[in-house]
Amino acid sequence: QVQLVESGGGLVQAGGSLRLSCEASRTIFTINVMGWYRQAPGKQRELVARIIRGGSTNYVDSVKGRFTISRDNAKNTVYLQMNSLKPEDTAVYYCNVLAGTNDYWGQGTQVTVSS
Repeated sequence: QVQLVESGGGLVQAGGSLRLSCEASRTIFTINVMGWYRQAPGKQRELVARIIRGGSTNYVDSVKGRFTISRDNAKNTVYLQMNSLKPEDTAVYYCNVLAGTNDYWGQGTQVTVSS
């Protein structure tokens, strides 16, 4: 079992920045895939970014060059640095880990970007 606790969401003006954090209840050293998803009202949940244990990363096209995902194994935490935020980034952001064949989700944190 892995419990995930997200933090760092909030209200920000367009062009601003936020950093989301997701702390896991146990070591993430052996977790292969960690990621951030988001879900806007009336839309499907989409993958925003993910990081593989070796350090490689993937991003959805709409956030490339603006968002950066990283992980700190010593703190059991994965981060999402979001810069140059746009109103269309408004959504609930969820942390996700794939540990073995098990999928775990955080409770979500709201990000609202005003124009």
